[in-house]
Amino acid sequence: MTELQRAIRRADRGRASRALPDLVSGADRDGGGDVFTIRDLTKELGVSARTLRFYEEKGLVDPRRNGQERLYSRRDRARLRYVLMGKSVGFSLEEVREMLDLYDLGDGQVTQLKVALEKFRERIARLARQKADIDHAIAELTRACQAVEGMLAAADRNPT
Repeated sequence: MTELQRAIRRADRGRASRALPDLVSGADRDGGGDVFTIRDLTKELGVSARTLRFYEEKGLVDPRRNGQERLYSRRDRARLRYVLMGKSVGFSLEEVREMLDLYDLGDGQVTQLKVALEKFRERIARLARQKADIDHAIAELTRACQAVEGMLAAADRNPT
């Protein structure tokens, strides 16, 4: 199993990977419907309130305010899931923002999907190169271990 597959599984366990279908389907487009508190989302998404406030500060979500209380829409929740999925597979917040910002272009998410697909493919290629580099390093270290073990075994047979 590749690192990307493991990351996607981790994201899926955290339900973060369902954000793209939510955004693409437009289910959360109107921002109406269910309302979630910061406590609801910290529980559901497994992140801290500080993390949610940070994402708000960065402009990734825009909860309504009721006094001091933040009220997140279904759209905010979907965007948070998308952010968490993106982070779990190695995208920067800026890359995630670029993909999210394309959501509101009004072209049926065609541009967002095309850009997301290209970024996903680029990330897969980058991870594949990193995996190859790691596999090479492991093979080199394994050979070095075998050589050192051989030298130690020879030293044990022929003490000086």
